[in-house]
Amino acid sequence: MSGGVDSSVAAALLAEKDLDLSAVFMRNWDKRDESGTDIGCQWEKDWEDVRRVCQVLDIPVRMIDLSQQYWTRVFEPSLDEWQRGLTPNPDVPCNREVKFGALMDQALSGSNQWLATGHYTRTANIEVRPNSRRRALLKAKDPIKDQSYFLSSVSQRQLSKAAFPLGDLLKSQVREIAKAKGLPTASRPESMGLCFVGQKEGRIDRFLSDYIPPEPGPIVDLEGRVMGEHKGLWTYTIGQGARISGQLIKLFVAGKDPSRNAIIVVPGSDHPALFSLTARTSSWHWIADEPPPQLQSDNSSLEATVKICYGERQEQCVATRDGEGLHLSFKNPIRGVTPGQYAVLYDGDICLGSGKMLWTDAVDKL
Repeated sequence: MSGGVDSSVAAALLAEKDLDLSAVFMRNWDKRDESGTDIGCQWEKDWEDVRRVCQVLDIPVRMIDLSQQYWTRVFEPSLDEWQRGLTPNPDVPCNREVKFGALMDQALSGSNQWLATGHYTRTANIEVRPNSRRRALLKAKDPIKDQSYFLSSVSQRQLSKAAFPLGDLLKSQVREIAKAKGLPTASRPESMGLCFVGQKEGRIDRFLSDYIPPEPGPIVDLEGRVMGEHKGLWTYTIGQGARISGQLIKLFVAGKDPSRNAIIVVPGSDHPALFSLTARTSSWHWIADEPPPQLQSDNSSLEATVKICYGERQEQCVATRDGEGLHLSFKNPIRGVTPGQYAVLYDGDICLGSGKMLWTDAVDKL
């Protein structure tokens, strides 16, 4: 449980069943790393809300501190990627390495136990080939809240021990259930953004400035003219407004050149250099532990849909096997395809897996 309404309702729905139910709160960020004190930290409020909900539901609850595991398995690798000019999404490895990794390992002590969360997603057993079935990850009923993107790198072992009570509910229904059951978190606002940023002025670049030393460099246009200066490649991401004063036309980030420590900008939000038709990915993870039948051999292809960022719509594509990665060809140009982010592949409602984006053809326009 996180202290939010979603995990609260997930617990409430399970409490109605004949189950030996207990709750666990995962603490994954230690504010003492920043300020030397825990006073006023968001996790304390979350922990208090979890305890209040569990008191209403009459279920035991405990806290497990996984801040060290989060730091070494998620935050440090993400810092390295930010420093190299990439744009990581820590929430994806957090689910694989911490929530359904370290937490699942510590919380489940027997074979007849499962870990349930408030994620909006579903699971089902499907046949991947004759006489061979796998646990599949499916999109949620609520297309806006669907969180299969964030779970796209979990393993078969992890998925087989996971339960998602909210997968067939809309967010509006979850709120209604919370109010009907008198849960203390029924009116709690939605939590947004990365868990470790908290209320630190709400901007990731300001937060990261405490961990990454400044490395100023030029902001240049396509002709190489210097338009301004940045404090580090990690302070901007592809497609973002460049925030350069004195410009008649708003400039947007189209690329990064680590060799020059330069950020490349273009005029207008619809400039061709902001759009990609192809992308190359690596480190591909298949939820079924193997590629679908259409992608068993090198250079084989599959028509599917892809999501290149959480909150973005799925786009039609052709995925072609390229060693341990995939080459993605989009049916329509996609804006802001960003190296370091995850490309998540879908076959209908089934989430097949994900890989990190390394390159897009937008680079050739710079």
